[in-house]
Parts: sequence; C-alpha cells; structure tokens
Amino acid sequence: MTQAHRLLAGLLAAGALLAAGCAQSVDPIERLGRKAAKQVTPGAGAPGAAHRRWGLARPLAAAPKPPARRLSAPPVVDRVPTRDKVVFLTFDERAARDPRFVRMAGELKLPVSVFRTARHPDLRTLSYEGQRAEICGHHEVRLFRPPRGAYNEDTLRAAADCGVRAVVLGREYAEGERLRPGEIVRADARTAARLLRRIEEQGYAVARLEDYV
Repeated sequence: MTQAHRLLAGLLAAGALLAAGCAQSVDPIERLGRKAAKQVTPGAGAPGAAHRRWGLARPLAAAPKPPARRLSAPPVVDRVPTRDKVVFLTFDERAARDPRFVRMAGELKLPVSVFRTARHPDLRTLSYEGQRAEICGHHEVRLFRPPRGAYNEDTLRAAADCGVRAVVLGREYAEGERLRPGEIVRADARTAARLLRRIEEQGYAVARLEDYV
C-alpha cells in the first residue's frame, strides 16, 4: 500500500465520509480510520468544546432524515434536488495531508466526501478503453468526480460500465454567496472552518452525499 493510500484510508474518523473519484469508494465512518481520532485533543470531548475551538457558535446542525428514495443515478450531478437546507462538502485528496483539517473533521464528526483525482489525467485525452481502465481500476467506485471536472460521452459510458452511481461535479463557494438547498460545494481544506461558519450563519446543515445520491 502506498503512502497516499494509507493517508486516504485513515483520513476522517468519527462520522466523516470518504468517497472515491477515480479511486476506491469508501463507506462513511467505518473506514475513516484512526488518524483523525488520534488528532483529537485530550479532553476535547467536553460538551461544546469542539465547535468553539473551530469558531462555530454552536454544534453543527443535525441533517434531516434523508429521503426514502435516493437520487436515481443521474449521469452527472452538480446539486441534489431537495428542499432541505442541507449542503454537501467535497474535497480533493490533499485534505488527507492536512493535519488541521483531519483533526477538525474528526472532532466535528463532519460528513464530507474526498475524491482522489489529482493524480489522474484529463480523461478527455483518453480513449473509451483508457477511461474505463482509469475508473474501473479501483474497487467499489460509487461516486466519481472527473479530474478538473472534465468529461465527455466516453467518460459517462465508462463510468456506467464500472458501476458508478453518479458523476459528481459541484461548484466552488465564493465568500458572501448565498447557499442553495442541495448544493454540492468543492471545498478547500485550508478554509473549511471559515466555510462551516458561513454554512452555520445561513442556517444550513452538512449532509452525507451518499445518503442522497
């Protein structure tokens, strides 16, 4: 197992979500590993301690109960059709190498998705066979994010052949913008705490993407 694999396997303990893009898709909680748990400061379990440490006014709002029927595998998803005031946070693999982010995610039990895409080429430059090898070369790929958001018809066909449930895009959040229900936000580990404060101020909860897609 390479160092990158070990980092990703141990990324987010205690309730975060690790999903793969161009990589292995991992169920939440079970595989978020020991790394984040080790980052939790002794005594941090005191009521209310975690949210104050990360600049939040109160503990993260609980996400509403997910719908009985999930989104029926659209080819491309840039937001989830829901009226619930929930958003979904996605990060790239660099989040696994940010100790502060790992600690925050563990302490706040933050449900996020991490996509391993930085090491992969622009899929549009590959044939269908090449794209299929990139996507199918990993186990249990459920959610897939094309590197840099670039894809074509061969990407969608290859993803379907590999059993991908949804191709996930989302958007960057710009400071001061209003969030929308069901928004999939491409977030940066370095500014995640500030983004959580904006989410809190606008009355949203962070939900688990795989509960809806």
